[in-house]
Amino acid sequence: MFNVGDEIVYPMHGAGVIHAIEKKNILNEEQDYYIISMPGEVKVMVPTQKAEEIGVRNIINKDDVSKVLNILEEDETEMSDNWNKRYRDNMDKMKSGDIYEVADVVRNLSFKQKEKGLSTGEKKMLNNAKQILVSELVLAEHVPQSEIEKIVENKINISFEENRLHENNIEGINNNIVSKFIPFNSTGTSED
Repeated sequence: MFNVGDEIVYPMHGAGVIHAIEKKNILNEEQDYYIISMPGEVKVMVPTQKAEEIGVRNIINKDDVSKVLNILEEDETEMSDNWNKRYRDNMDKMKSGDIYEVADVVRNLSFKQKEKGLSTGEKKMLNNAKQILVSELVLAEHVPQSEIEKIVENKINISFEENRLHENNIEGINNNIVSKFIPFNSTGTSED
């Protein structure tokens, strides 16, 4: 059970703080609810008995923040070329409530956005994933949201440059080498 003042994560909504625990009678059923203050002045009620089943968990500690940021620095993981499958896979990662999976979604969709652009659905998913990621990092690090947003964007930009632009430069060099091939005749000398 969580306590008032605990910083927790509610999957698909992000990180928040348990503001109160209140007894509510909803549909003739009385039970305790966590009243959670979420980013953007939003308050959410979650039944205390179902919180863990729903995926409510404590936020990560400061030591885990660097592990999350390291995920943003890695190359993207393989994703399906099929939009529907990719969307479902990413949605499953986000619903898991696992911050490392959410960071993976943020990095992968950010790379895809830089390379080809995203559909409206995937843009919305990327924004939601970033909000979930940033909200937890803000509480874990106790720094302003704007600072965390800059750190996340910086990590993604550096990773994209190192992994994608470097990869494209190598492919370009290889293509130039192949185009400079000079055929030889059967005696082993060039045909000039």
